[in-house]
Amino acid sequence: MKYFYLIKNTFFLFFICLFISCGSKQEIVYYQNTDSLDKGEALNSYEIKIQPDDLLMIVVSAEDPEIAAPFNLKTTSVVSPTGQDLIGQQSLQLYLVDSKGIIDFPVLGKIKIIGKTRTEVVGMLSQKIASYIKNPIVNLRIMNFKVSVMGEVTNPGTFSINSERLTLIEALSMAKDLTIYGKRDNILIIREVDGKKSFNRVDLTKADFINSPFYYLSQNDVVYVEPNRTKINGSKVGANTGVIISAASILVTLITLIISITK
Repeated sequence: MKYFYLIKNTFFLFFICLFISCGSKQEIVYYQNTDSLDKGEALNSYEIKIQPDDLLMIVVSAEDPEIAAPFNLKTTSVVSPTGQDLIGQQSLQLYLVDSKGIIDFPVLGKIKIIGKTRTEVVGMLSQKIASYIKNPIVNLRIMNFKVSVMGEVTNPGTFSINSERLTLIEALSMAKDLTIYGKRDNILIIREVDGKKSFNRVDLTKADFINSPFYYLSQNDVVYVEPNRTKINGSKVGANTGVIISAASILVTLITLIISITK
């Protein structure tokens, strides 16, 4: 009987080791080397660039609204089927950037803006419009800014952004942070640049990731958090738990019988 309990306890410890794995502080804690950063160093200044399929709201204004009107798209209204009652507010139509990065702008015609930042587009339009009206004011906003967060986060999904400046930390916060099984030192960011996908890695455990070109996200970025080895090992064990337990039970029974016979 003493041998039986010894074997039983051994197998119990074996299964505990299969399901439990110790994680180190270095694998879990964010921003571990903040003391080594240059406190006077400025953060990366990042401005997103216009991409195909972006929806842009561009409004041109001037001291005399009538002079600026030809440079704005016409407003639309939603009315009832009878055509008599207004049931929706007026709203500005949006410019869709085509596959070649071109928009068709009133008066100015077709303008290629792909790869340009918001500031560059505003400056270019202001310069062109200045040939027609004095001191034009151009406001531009990207209306379809969104990012997707996948993998080992609490609330994965696609998130629409009201502003045009979003950090990786803010995106992960919207997804309710990483789970305990998320791999913090190898975050994957998938980004489209000039029609080509790029795959980039960020280490959240090192504070100097704030200087990474991927600290700020672009529209349509995909953030993927890999599962750590504990989650991967647990999934392997989970899929074969029944087989392992059955085999262990048979093994314990055989060993017990052998010990009983040899006594």
